[in-house]
Parts: sequence; structure tokens; C-alpha cells
Amino acid sequence: MNESIKMASDMNDYFNKKKSEDSSFNKKSSFGGGNSNDGGGGGGGNIPPMPKIDLDFGGKKAGLIYVIIAIALFLLIAKPFTIIEEGERGILSTNGKYSDQALLPGLHFIVPIIQKVYVVDTKVRIINYASSIEAGGGSTNSGIGVKPAITVLDKRGLPVSIELTVQYRLNSQYAAQTISNWGFSWEDKIINPVVRDIVRNIVGKYDAELLPQMRNTIATEIETGIRESVTGLENSPADLQSVQLREIVLPEKVKEQIERVQIAKQEVQRAEQEVQRAEQEALKRAAEARGVAEKARIEAQGVADAVAIEAEAKAKANHLIAKSLTSDLLKLEQVQVQGKFNEALKENKDAKIFLTPGGSTPNIWVDMKDPQQKISTQQSN
Repeated sequence: MNESIKMASDMNDYFNKKKSEDSSFNKKSSFGGGNSNDGGGGGGGNIPPMPKIDLDFGGKKAGLIYVIIAIALFLLIAKPFTIIEEGERGILSTNGKYSDQALLPGLHFIVPIIQKVYVVDTKVRIINYASSIEAGGGSTNSGIGVKPAITVLDKRGLPVSIELTVQYRLNSQYAAQTISNWGFSWEDKIINPVVRDIVRNIVGKYDAELLPQMRNTIATEIETGIRESVTGLENSPADLQSVQLREIVLPEKVKEQIERVQIAKQEVQRAEQEVQRAEQEALKRAAEARGVAEKARIEAQGVADAVAIEAEAKAKANHLIAKSLTSDLLKLEQVQVQGKFNEALKENKDAKIFLTPGGSTPNIWVDMKDPQQKISTQQSN
């Protein structure tokens, strides 16, 4: 305020000084050298008089102009208004006391010096917990912050690093209360400690070797735990958007052990596959053997059936022949055979005929010309 009044006074002095200079200049012009027609020397000819500028606006009019100028300068310097952009909220402070309600996007007028407005971001923000942090990566000016990965001791005390991505935003409804209770560094007081505490409690329940297998379960437990812890605070200062488990970094010894276990499991699976393959081959050979045996049985059964059929046919034939034989037919057969013997004796008188008992066919022909038969006949006699 004092500076504005001083500037107005300086401007008034400037105009008064300018008025005196212009008045002196006009007087000197009127006493200049004479007219050239009169032959007077020393003059530069006729110089027209300078127009007189009336800087005396009159008392009331000049005072009004000075007041307007002072007000404009005051507005320019004091800036008694603020503009809140979309995705932001304004925290109004009156003599150091924060208002209970945050200022919404738009134009807001304030009392300079007495009131101040602090703009806070309500857009989605991200914290990446990573093992390697690039230079300047920890800055949150762009809404993305990078912090060191969370080191956790597993159930047996082995160190494990957990890499996460947490998305959250300031709860715009309670932005003023959050800033009043937690300050402008509320993220470092709420989000970061809660995330690290929940991750350590959950991961610490498992052995390091089981973490890769339990990845989905652990990710769900971590997100649920963080969400409940953040939303459970008074006035729900932050809205948690998501928690993504990106990487579980295990110690080298644990990695080697897991690789050995995986190799052993692969060997077991390979052995089981070999056993299954052998069993399948055995079943295949057994099936083939059963097929061959069944084929042989069917073939043997076919042969046996054929022999049986043939024997049955012969038996039937003999039965029919036996039924057809009569005494007269046998006598006729005997006479025919005897006739054949008689014809043979005509050519071989040394042959002998032995009559068989029963008298049906008394004919056992022995050729005595054959030495072997002759010796056999003599021995039998």
C-alpha cells in the first residue's frame, strides 16, 4: 500500500516538473531574435511558438486519475485473486489457519497479505519402487516418483527385494483436512510408510523359494492390505488406484537352488514320461501277443473243427457202410477175392495163402519169391 502511494506521489512530482520546463521554454521562445525582415541578426528566423499543454487537469479530475492508477498498480502488485486449474484444489490460509473446504477449480478472490492460497495436485500420481534409480528419478514434479525397491527378509531371514508400482491420488473431498493434518509432504507420511510396512509383513510370511510360485496370491494380499490401511485413516486422505507387483528379486543362492529344484523336477517328469512310454509299449506288445495268440487259437480251432468234421463224416460213412453190408454181399466179396488169389497162384506157385479166422476173407498173400517175406514166414512157422 505504501509503495503504491509513493509511486503516485512521484508521478505527481514528474508532471509538475514537466509543466515548469514547458513554461520556461515558451518564455524563451517569445524573446528570441527579431524578424528577419527587420534585418536583425543573431536570430535563427521566425520560430513558431510551442503549443501550450495544459497539464493542470483540475484538482478533482487529476485526483481521480491518480486514484485509478494507484488502484491498477495495487491490483498488479498485490494480486488479490487466484485461479485454480482443473485437477487441482486450493487450500485457503487466513492468517496461517487453513480453511476446512478446499477451493474448487475457477477464479477466487482473496484478501492480500491476510490470505494466501496453496495449490495442491489431485491428479493420479505414481510411485515406482525400483532396484535401480536413474538420476533425477526421485522427483515428483511430473507426478511420477521413483523410490528404492523394498528390501524384505523372508521367513528364514533371507533378503528379498520387491519392486512395485503404486498409483494413487489426493482425495479432493478432504484435501484441506489432509494438508492441515499431514502437511504438504503427506505422501511421504502416508503412502510410502504404509506400502513398505504391508510388503514386509506379507512377504515375511513365506520362504524365498515359494515367492515366485505364490506371486499372484502375494500381489493380491499386498494390494488389499495397502488399500485397507490407506482408506482406514481418518478422512481417507488418499484414493488408492492400483498396486502392481512388478518383480521379486531373489538372492543368487536362492535362484540357484530354485534352478536345481526345477532341473530335478524336469528329470523326474522325464523319468515319469519314460515309464509311461515303457508301460504303453508293454501294453502294446501284450495286445499284439494276445492278438497273435487269439489268431493261433482261432486257426487251431479251425483245424480241430475241420478234423472233427472230417472224422464225423468218416464215422457217418462207416456207419452207413456197416449198415449196408449183408451176408450175401460178404460171400460175394469172398468169392471175388478168392478168384483174384487163384489168378495170382497161376503165376506164382510158391506163394502161400493164410486163411484168416471167421472165413470172411481167407487171404493173407505172401509172395515166397521175396527173400525177406520168405524168411519172415519160416520164422513164424
